[in-house]
Amino acid sequence: TLFSDKTGFLSAYACFDGAKPVLLPGTLLQIHVDDYHGVKVPDPYHWLEDPDSDETKMFVEEQNKLTMPFLEQCTVKERFHQRLTELYNYPKYSCPYKRGKRYFYSHNKGLQNQDVLYVQDSLNSPASVFFDPNTLSEDGTVALKMGRLSEECEYFAYGLSSAGSDWVTVHFLKADDLTKLQDVLERVKFSCLAWTYDAKGIFYNCYPRQHGKADGTETTTNLNQKLYYHVIGTSQSEDILVAEFPDNPKWHSSLTVSDDGRYAVLSITEGCEPVNRLWYCDLQQLPNGITGLLPWVKLVDTFEAQYTYITNEGTVFTLRTNLDAPRYRLITIDLQKPEQTHWKTLIHQHEKDVLGFVACVNQCYLLVNYVHDVKDILQLYELQSGKLIRDLLLDVGTVVGHPSMCIYSRKVFLFFISNRSGIIYHCDLSQPNPEPTIFRQVEVKGINPSDYQTTQVSKDGTKIPMFLVHARGIERDSTHPVFLHGYGGFENSIQPYYNTAYLLFIRHLGGILAVANIRGGGEYGQTWHKAGTLGSKQNCFDDFQCAAEYLIQEGYTTASRIAINGASNGGLLVAACVNQQPELFGCAVAKVGVMDMLKFHKFTIGHAWTTDYGCADDPEQFKWLIKYSPLHNLPQTPRDGTPYPAMLLLTADHDDRVVPLHTLKYVATLQHGMGRSPGQTQPLLVRVDTRSGHGAGKPTAKAILENTHIYSFIAETLNLSWRE
Repeated sequence: TLFSDKTGFLSAYACFDGAKPVLLPGTLLQIHVDDYHGVKVPDPYHWLEDPDSDETKMFVEEQNKLTMPFLEQCTVKERFHQRLTELYNYPKYSCPYKRGKRYFYSHNKGLQNQDVLYVQDSLNSPASVFFDPNTLSEDGTVALKMGRLSEECEYFAYGLSSAGSDWVTVHFLKADDLTKLQDVLERVKFSCLAWTYDAKGIFYNCYPRQHGKADGTETTTNLNQKLYYHVIGTSQSEDILVAEFPDNPKWHSSLTVSDDGRYAVLSITEGCEPVNRLWYCDLQQLPNGITGLLPWVKLVDTFEAQYTYITNEGTVFTLRTNLDAPRYRLITIDLQKPEQTHWKTLIHQHEKDVLGFVACVNQCYLLVNYVHDVKDILQLYELQSGKLIRDLLLDVGTVVGHPSMCIYSRKVFLFFISNRSGIIYHCDLSQPNPEPTIFRQVEVKGINPSDYQTTQVSKDGTKIPMFLVHARGIERDSTHPVFLHGYGGFENSIQPYYNTAYLLFIRHLGGILAVANIRGGGEYGQTWHKAGTLGSKQNCFDDFQCAAEYLIQEGYTTASRIAINGASNGGLLVAACVNQQPELFGCAVAKVGVMDMLKFHKFTIGHAWTTDYGCADDPEQFKWLIKYSPLHNLPQTPRDGTPYPAMLLLTADHDDRVVPLHTLKYVATLQHGMGRSPGQTQPLLVRVDTRSGHGAGKPTAKAILENTHIYSFIAETLNLSWRE
């Protein structure tokens, strides 16, 4: 089967009869070539960058005709899907939070495609449905992407996304009787939602209108984001522009209204590096209200460190920062004495642990989270003095999201998960010796936590930590299949968390889960993060490969029984490691990966990632990127010797974060090169989902099917049998 672009280039792809590749021949007539600082780089699948071309649509259609039958016919597919559906069918809850006099929380009965927002008058009173996104689409692909209740619960602003796109349309309800308002905000993306305390209006971000589509299937660069103020009861065309940066089109802003309602606090970033500018505006000093661009006071006006607003007492702001503190600290700044010489340290940087989230509660306490060897610990401090009051003891695991609380309330709710289960804790700070107590815990039927063992290990040298989860009492006889997961980027930490599919892999496929906390993440602060960025990105791949080697050396498994997995930046990780050491893995699954490291900055929000990766427009950085770019390090001709492991690439048609062209160009090159190799007996496939995006808001049914296909593919290609 041949696919031709407008220049007459014909492309061939490989299909598979069982596990054996069969080439469908093509003819090369013309190749697109890019010039990077005098270096000519061919891009033969350049035509796949156009998602709307007939050629691209046909390519996707034909690929799915190869992939879907293979996945559907995998031996364990039906049993895995049935069991995953059964185990997924348990009630799920978020922490309750208070707005006005009522409490709100999200709840999913089990298999609902989207979580439902509930309301109750008190923690002990009956709850009723407040907002149900499941009523908005038959297939569950319309998701509640963001929501914000005004401080006294007059209005609910909610952002809906369709088919997984990052684009959001904001609507409004009256919170007392659920009357829908006529107000609608469009072109919203990567936005804040911040109500003024009088609930007359809300701050939000949006992008200017552009030529062509803006539905999540486009590749157009997102530039010139602006900050607006919308007055309730008016048209979006009347919204007030309060901040813009015409000389800096890549700047992105996010606004927070201070706890006392007095200040608008504006954080400005240029990419994904943890640095920002911090401006503020005293809303009480606007005699005519918000009428135009706000008179911003530039408290911090350089991109040298990160400053996050925590709370304020009058003019004294408490901020979390990494200024001279790669593991973060808390400082206070008095707006009446804003010079840096007057800044004070409230809580110093810990000598080992990373200061995570900080939240003010009851107007006098700071709830402080530290990450200690990739595990969360909680402490309570005095707000004014920064004095430690007590530790709040938890099990080994992770506090998910931000604690649910009101600054004026004494009640704190925490959602805590480990590799075994999730618990919502409640802590009443009015008590003399407050301790977290269980507010709600849901046991998953058919899962006995005592059957499983979680350990943390590390390899020598850089001491890369890794969590292992497996059946209790296994022998190190090198026979166990391993699911090795990693990320390693953007200061994101991967901590212990519960995943139903992981447990099925362990229980019914006899596997071991391994989560490697490689450099590039935030597990040990800024130093750890920077050790896996820019010219040091190779450290991420080295760490991940060393994690696999450790598992082999310690007798857990062999190379042919290791399946590696990662998504987004983790998809880049997986593909780069396969290119560098294909013999080290038996299977590789890369979801929505960044594969073209020379062009990623040209599409949607990709330009923000240059702070982690660098940019091929820079001659020196081009040299780093070309060395590991997954697309550009695939064999162009059949490779003698080492075959590639089985590979399953996943992408989605509405992924406007890491656009599908990355995966499509990579798999086309992979199949054309390795697919023709006589020694390549394992399948090299791509799964392109429809009405789906980068991952957020994915309906439960789609998530279950996707996980079923992933683990069925692993079981099929590693020759794993189902165990009851």
